[in-house]
Amino acid sequence: MNQRSKSLFVTADGRHVGFTFVLVSSLFLLWGFCNGMIDVMDKHFQEELHLTLAQSANVQWAHYLGYFLMAMPAGWLATKLGYKGGIIAGLLLVAAGGLWFLPATHIAQFWAFLVGVCCIAAGLTFLETIANPYTTVLGPVEYAATRINLAQSCNGIGWIFGPIAGSLFFYAKDASGQSTGSQTLWIPYAGVAVVVILLAMVFYFANVPDIRMEDDYHLDDAAPGASHSIWTHPHFVMAVAAQFFYVAAQAGIFAFFINYMTSQTPDVPGSWSGFLRPGWVETGADGTLHVSNAFASILASAGFVCFLLGRFTGAGLLRKFPAHRMLGLYAVVNVCASLLVVAKLGWVSVACVFLSYFFMSIMFPTIFALGIFGLGARAKKASSFIVMAIMGGALLPKLMGGIADSYDVSRCFLVPACCFALVAIYGFSWPRLSKADNMGRRTAP
Repeated sequence: MNQRSKSLFVTADGRHVGFTFVLVSSLFLLWGFCNGMIDVMDKHFQEELHLTLAQSANVQWAHYLGYFLMAMPAGWLATKLGYKGGIIAGLLLVAAGGLWFLPATHIAQFWAFLVGVCCIAAGLTFLETIANPYTTVLGPVEYAATRINLAQSCNGIGWIFGPIAGSLFFYAKDASGQSTGSQTLWIPYAGVAVVVILLAMVFYFANVPDIRMEDDYHLDDAAPGASHSIWTHPHFVMAVAAQFFYVAAQAGIFAFFINYMTSQTPDVPGSWSGFLRPGWVETGADGTLHVSNAFASILASAGFVCFLLGRFTGAGLLRKFPAHRMLGLYAVVNVCASLLVVAKLGWVSVACVFLSYFFMSIMFPTIFALGIFGLGARAKKASSFIVMAIMGGALLPKLMGGIADSYDVSRCFLVPACCFALVAIYGFSWPRLSKADNMGRRTAP
């Protein structure tokens, strides 16, 4: 490893925190796995409980409601207990949510599963609020966007395996072909609970130093009682808005991916059946072959492979190109991809769905890094508000579901197209908002 790559994980006082970075990055893998299972749960409830697409979007509502409710408490706890204490608290809350799925399976009511989803999301909120800004201070500020994207690449790995677990346990069938998903849904969540309890023990004994972000705007120098708020910094305010719309687009695309693949893809040629596993295609009422729920779940994992590739390549590009320009460019590409899905161009539109996964990859962490840039000790509080903006993922998927119920799933991609356009505006306007040429380099006081 050369000196340039080593500098990614060396703090201003000379400490090498590479191991700490790896440990914190494991939290993102957990986050991705849990979210990956959420995204294949909608179709299961639609069929088991006979819900409309708009009704099944309550899974996303419960998930992101947990983020909204716990973001501020998580930021407060991080300030009081430091990064380490907040992370452990979040892990234990995730474990509680995972274990709740055991009684929820016996209750067998939609609300019971939504409680578990919300509880897990509340725990993940601690990890999001704390781990995201923490990765940005584990080395030079100019590489903050690179580090947070590298860490969130582990998120992408978890997202690959989450849909696979969902396929195995949510869409399982017995020998007679009857669904057994309602009886086995709890299994992966119980496994998550065991893993996070062990991970909490590792963090308890690990060295997790509390490192302060650089105070480029001199917020920490304000006299006691002086009014010097993070809300006076437009690059932060607009990051909250950009994150709201980005997560709205992401959650909607992820939530209705399986619906799109099972209802909007062209007929599967009969010659393909010899290359596909049994159960991956189904014969429709019209006698043609269609993608099954199980195969759509596998394809969701393929989408997250594209997402992961985007994270890894994006992390490399962010070391060479300004983060705000990368964000703007990727958002513009996704506007075009979403509009091509709306246009119903057959397999071209299907390919554009996967393309959107690739170009969504860097958006969440890059918006986060751009939003908390230069806020010093107030970065923890700022992180809370950016995490609260994840509530966009609860609101707009219901709008997408309503459009899909009234028209079709292809047309509901108009919603993410509009969201990505707003993200692009933030990316390209960030230098003016922050008065900085790039991360770590201000142009004016």
